[in-house]
Amino acid sequence: MAGPHRLRPEDRADFEAVLHLALSTADIRAALLADPTGQAARHLRTHALEAADEITAESGDSYDAYRAVRSSAPHGPEHPPSKATLLSALSVLTPLVAATSAAILLLLGYVLQLAEISGSLPASLVTAGWVLALIAAVSTLTALTALLRTALQQRGGVPSADRLEQARITWQQALLDRGMLPHLRRRISEDPLLRAALPKPSPAGPDDTVRHIP
Repeated sequence: MAGPHRLRPEDRADFEAVLHLALSTADIRAALLADPTGQAARHLRTHALEAADEITAESGDSYDAYRAVRSSAPHGPEHPPSKATLLSALSVLTPLVAATSAAILLLLGYVLQLAEISGSLPASLVTAGWVLALIAAVSTLTALTALLRTALQQRGGVPSADRLEQARITWQQALLDRGMLPHLRRRISEDPLLRAALPKPSPAGPDDTVRHIP
């Protein structure tokens, strides 16, 4: 179940923040007070961290939506800027370098031919120049095609920071409501010491709402 929705390393801090919030909700906090040593709270937190993928899977749809918005944002974690920068630089530099080299080789080759220089050097320079000219033309066409494809893919516009943050908060709320709280309550109900102190769950109130997590 957790396979397709494994928690990504960059989202670990958000997961731990939601866990901290869940442990602070009224019913769970009241149940944990039944163990004055604090060991139950530590064990509960440790088990939740170990089951991070399973808990995250319960918010799979919201998590997928958040990651999709984040991946389409500039320099999102799922599209490293170093790779994008390298590809962009190559797409611009390759046609430029090839065209410049072709012009130089063709000029030298034809000048040597006009000067009636003997040997195969003039013809070799002209041939190399035309090969580089062909490379420049092909690489230019490829770069233009890539730019057109990128423009078509981004017709909807780059997601704003507000849209990204809203997707993040929506996932955090789903993680809390559908994954974290049911998991913690289930674990508490399985503990004989804490089960008796677990109050009857009440409708979600302010304590169960995800606040902004930096």
